[in-house]
Amino acid sequence: MEFVIENWGFISKGLLMTLKLALVILLFTTVISVLLGTLATLQNRPLRWLIHGYVELFRSIPLIVNVFFIFFGAPLLGIDLSPFAAVTLGLTLWGSANGIEIVRGGLLSVPRHQWKSAWALGLRPWHIYFHIVAPQSLKAILPAYTGLLTLLVQATSLGALVGVGEFLKVGQIIVERSTMMGGESPAFTVYSAVLIVYFVICSALTWLSRYLERRLGRSASRITQPQP
Repeated sequence: MEFVIENWGFISKGLLMTLKLALVILLFTTVISVLLGTLATLQNRPLRWLIHGYVELFRSIPLIVNVFFIFFGAPLLGIDLSPFAAVTLGLTLWGSANGIEIVRGGLLSVPRHQWKSAWALGLRPWHIYFHIVAPQSLKAILPAYTGLLTLLVQATSLGALVGVGEFLKVGQIIVERSTMMGGESPAFTVYSAVLIVYFVICSALTWLSRYLERRLGRSASRITQPQP
């Protein structure tokens, strides 16, 4: 406990950086996934092919390779990216490629007669998506998408490899500094704390997903229950 208190200022900065990195990545990933995932269900074949190419490209590249390629490749193109920006871009590209498929699959899981009925009523396309298709697809999208968000939160630790001062990087610095100054390595204590923090964050996301699934399930049952 004393060790944590002594290094709390440094630890808190690393934790805040991890949370900031995770929130930015999750926000950008969600926006791109919802937008392109919805567009991928349209009848525009060239657009679908373009989105499919984007998905296949970035889903086929390992996360660490993607981050390294952007971090070291951007300066060769005259683009000066900070480590934070490089990690954000790398994880967002990979995350949104997977998120697009989750959103597209969830939207297309809605029975076809729901779409046809809405078209027959003369509803506008955005009304169909927003009021009819999206609410029904959420139950199919949420579990897989929460799993993706959990993976992205865990992947923020890759920032330590390119110099982002996030939680894992701070832990590494504390271990190295304490070993050099004190002669004893607190590696087990530090990395145990890192493990617990990531476990708490990812468990909170999983709990939130299950809570929303239960709420959606109760809402659907109330809608389908016959009225006396």
